[in-house]
Amino acid sequence: MVFKRANRKEARARRHVRLRKELSGTSERPRLSVFKSLHHIYAQIIDDVQGKTLLSASTLDPEIRKEVKGYGGNIESAKIIGKIIAQRAQVQGIKQVVFDRGGHIYQGRIAALAEAARENGLEF
Repeated sequence: MVFKRANRKEARARRHVRLRKELSGTSERPRLSVFKSLHHIYAQIIDDVQGKTLLSASTLDPEIRKEVKGYGGNIESAKIIGKIIAQRAQVQGIKQVVFDRGGHIYQGRIAALAEAARENGLEF
């Protein structure tokens, strides 16, 4: 018998597919989707019924780059993205969202982004 080592990227993708079976964003309660790479973190608020991204924030945005110290792949950057996505959602009248962690474990940058979004007015 030969055991194959699990590919982390494929395992995350499988978890994300399993989560997405249950999660769906509506017009009243859109989905807050989070993706992280080694150097950046991205957040989008999506209406799955219409298939549209309502708003987004990432460490690549020029106005956010000014606030980010160092590189965008740390917990401080995730907190900034969480705060900004919540503020942008409040401007558009979005108060409640469904949190989609993208197959990632709820710790570190993912948890920091979620807590910052909650502190700044998003409910999930």
